[in-house]
Amino acid sequence: MRLSRYFLPNLRETPKEAEIASHRLMLRAGLIRQQSAGIYAWLPLGLRVLNKISAIVREEQARAGAQEILMPTVQSADLWRESGRYDAYGKEMLRIRDRHDREMLYGPTNEEMVTDIVRAYVRSYKDLPLNLYHIQWKFRDEIRPRFGTMRSREFLMKDAYSFDIDADGARHSYNRMFVAYLRTFARMGLKAIPMQADTGPIGGDLSHEFIILASTGESEVFCHKDFLDFPTPPADTDFDDVAGLRAIFDRWTSLYAATSEKHDPSTFEAIAPGKQVSARGIEVGHIFYFGTKYSEPFKASVTGPDGREHLLHMGSYGIGPSRLVAAIVEASHDDAGIIWPDAVAPFHVSLINLKVGDEATDAASRRLETALAARGFDVLYDDRDERPGAKFATADLIGSPWQVLVGPKSLAEGKVEVKRRATGERELLSIEDAVERIAS
Repeated sequence: MRLSRYFLPNLRETPKEAEIASHRLMLRAGLIRQQSAGIYAWLPLGLRVLNKISAIVREEQARAGAQEILMPTVQSADLWRESGRYDAYGKEMLRIRDRHDREMLYGPTNEEMVTDIVRAYVRSYKDLPLNLYHIQWKFRDEIRPRFGTMRSREFLMKDAYSFDIDADGARHSYNRMFVAYLRTFARMGLKAIPMQADTGPIGGDLSHEFIILASTGESEVFCHKDFLDFPTPPADTDFDDVAGLRAIFDRWTSLYAATSEKHDPSTFEAIAPGKQVSARGIEVGHIFYFGTKYSEPFKASVTGPDGREHLLHMGSYGIGPSRLVAAIVEASHDDAGIIWPDAVAPFHVSLINLKVGDEATDAASRRLETALAARGFDVLYDDRDERPGAKFATADLIGSPWQVLVGPKSLAEGKVEVKRRATGERELLSIEDAVERIAS
């Protein structure tokens, strides 16, 4: 992609409404534009990141056995009355009427709708276990939307819903998503720590928030330092292995980890001082088992192997891709701009031609662009007639993991300069070696 033709509206000044680093940088780098309070347009650079995050989510959901569907954004109020939540949900729900004066709503979540779908088609225990998910825009009318896409009114959500014949099966479905979430966040360059979350009136101990540590996090968290060294479950994890998944769950919940709402100071103080971590954290995922809360009012049941009707046991599992973009920026930036992890970077390489119009630098830049693209890298080629300083600032701001600088001086020696954005490390390499260095 040539930057001279790319829609990348960078801002030089920090917007006054931006309170945290991710909001400032996402606006300045041209990822998003605010359209109204808590509602954002995703511009080309931001949409590339959002799509890459969603792709990783899809891959790990499929690995864990979940199947993708797509449910409507607008739902009937009748479904929510059936569950008893229509009047109880509060002003966060955007309620509307269609031209026939029927009560509708813009979905804030999808427990009711997915339960309605499953009860219409699933009648036997032989159709279970089942996990359905979708990635869909949602709306919650937050009273004070803040922090850009970290807490917006309209947001992209991956919500999955599991259905099992009993609590034991539901527990295995829960463990599947638990492990899938560990893998999902690790692939995005994040170390997410599962912390026990409040289950509200339902009770039990099956609710976990996945928290990443970030100095600008929205809440205070406390955990054991050893979590930071726990290995990510491998790609060949057997998601049908009940005991194996339970062992992974048990290990990742064996040490102390709590948000401020669940914090027990006495238990935390019992940890060796050198192993105590007290920090700020950002929630990037939440999983929840709620049993028959929705299947009971919806009369969603299946015939079991005993010939009797069994209410479905359900769980829900959420990840917010639009929130994750902001969370990754919060966890990975410096004074100059964003530092994207390789897997979610909008472009892998910022290719900077320091003397556009020079025959040698133009030819070398085109050669590098072609060679890198042939190796599968997304390249943003800065072919603008701008000062080098402006090009460096743009490259640092948008945060491509690699920068390749093509200038007359180094090219006279048959070299180009390769910079790793995260570390600032620089190397002078031949064009061929530069491609291999980035590919290594």
